Amino acid sequence: MTSTPLIPRPSQDPSEPRWIETLRDRTTVLVRPLAKTDREAERAFIEGLSAESRRFRFLGSIKAPSEHLLDRLTNVDQVHDVAFVAVVREGAGENIVGVARYGTDASGETCECAVTVDDEWHGRGLGTALMRHLIEVARARGIHRMESIDSAENVEMRDLARFLGFHTSTDPEDARQVIHRLDLAGSQ
Repeated sequence: MTSTPLIPRPSQDPSEPRWIETLRDRTTVLVRPLAKTDREAERAFIEGLSAESRRFRFLGSIKAPSEHLLDRLTNVDQVHDVAFVAVVREGAGENIVGVARYGTDASGETCECAVTVDDEWHGRGLGTALMRHLIEVARARGIHRMESIDSAENVEMRDLARFLGFHTSTDPEDARQVIHRLDLAGSQ
């Protein structure tokens, strides 16, 4: 898997990171910040996930995102709340195949993260690529710790967290969940 930074187009804000990722199977995706204009693509992405993937992502059963949830997911300030989408070309538009995001706590020292990959894109290294960019940005912004609360049944997330250096413990408030933690200040 390789990552190539893109050179900003003249009309593109140079502070917005963008990467072309070549995945394990040699397919390529564009990773870029999620925008408000991605609302309908985000809806389609969530609705296209399997029931299990939606349950793992939202720690509960949902069939379709509410308007309120879509507002929360797509109104991202890219400072305290950061979200990247992995997209592929589909006709004249883009299709979201993965999303990674974090939101900071009030202190700005800790963030909670999540990553979701379209079921058909599992096993290609996309979740790893998205999380590496999220970690890189969080570390560069001075965040000290990244956390993810997940279902204890989510073996793929457990394996990804372990691979990326997170430490896992059982959630003291709910034994059906685990908390993955990564010290950003001490790990490189």
